[in-house]
Amino acid sequence: MATVQTNRVHIVEVGPRDGLQNDAAQLSPAVRAELIGRLEAAGISEIEAVSFVHPQRVPQMAGAEEVVAQLGKLKANLTALILNERGFERALASGLRRVRYAFPVTEEFARRNQNQSVNEAIELAHTLIKRARHEKMSIGILLAASFGCPFAGRVAPDEVLRIAAQIAADAPDELVFADTIGVGNPVAVRTLLRGAVALGVPEMRLGGHFHNTRNTGYANAVAAIEAGAAALDSSLGGLGGCPFAPRATGNIATEDLGYLLREMGISTGLNLEALIEVGRWLSDQLGHELPGMLAQAGDF
Repeated sequence: MATVQTNRVHIVEVGPRDGLQNDAAQLSPAVRAELIGRLEAAGISEIEAVSFVHPQRVPQMAGAEEVVAQLGKLKANLTALILNERGFERALASGLRRVRYAFPVTEEFARRNQNQSVNEAIELAHTLIKRARHEKMSIGILLAASFGCPFAGRVAPDEVLRIAAQIAADAPDELVFADTIGVGNPVAVRTLLRGAVALGVPEMRLGGHFHNTRNTGYANAVAAIEAGAAALDSSLGGLGGCPFAPRATGNIATEDLGYLLREMGISTGLNLEALIEVGRWLSDQLGHELPGMLAQAGDF
């Protein structure tokens, strides 16, 4: 087993986007903006704040521009998820300076999710990276379903790394491997991350996005760090899932991940007690309990 080579990991809070997009409740832009402010106050320095998608596709993400307009001057780095060039243009017009372009690595999922082929998605990634460079924006590329697809089944690591190599040729600021439906395992995670490290693009931050659908998310997060990931996505209280992937349940919980990493001697900058309180507030807004476990057991 590998040993962790870092004492610092960047946590990217995706609750305001990935966390809320799969919940039955539809929070107003004002409440979503308040959530982002509360997360920043709890020590979160990177937040995936909104998704610029059509509200008919994901009604929970409606009013993204309103959310951004109400945020004011936060110190946290705010990112928008985009699925196409129209999303990039909306993010640019909103004033955000960081975007993530996400696409599935399998043909059927790419067609269902974005109505494009994988090759078309790769070409769009090249275009968006160039546009981001021109606009002096930060851009990350997220490879969805990197470990398994709800329609195609298992995904070969060599195929994912083939796509990753084409993306890395343009050196985006970030490359994230996403376990969209929670079927990954630590061996598979190490394979992809080590393969990405071997591409030799030091200016491209490597990250992991793990769902705890089958209770492997935290093991996968540790494996990612061992293999070279500098950043991990997580969602307050373990909320989340993909509306277009059957049975894709929640992300790993930010406070649970923060506890795990702290106990391993890895700094995250998170205030766990404050995050637990934000989770309780969010639970009240949504009208149901959150699945995260640290809030139930308490810190140690």
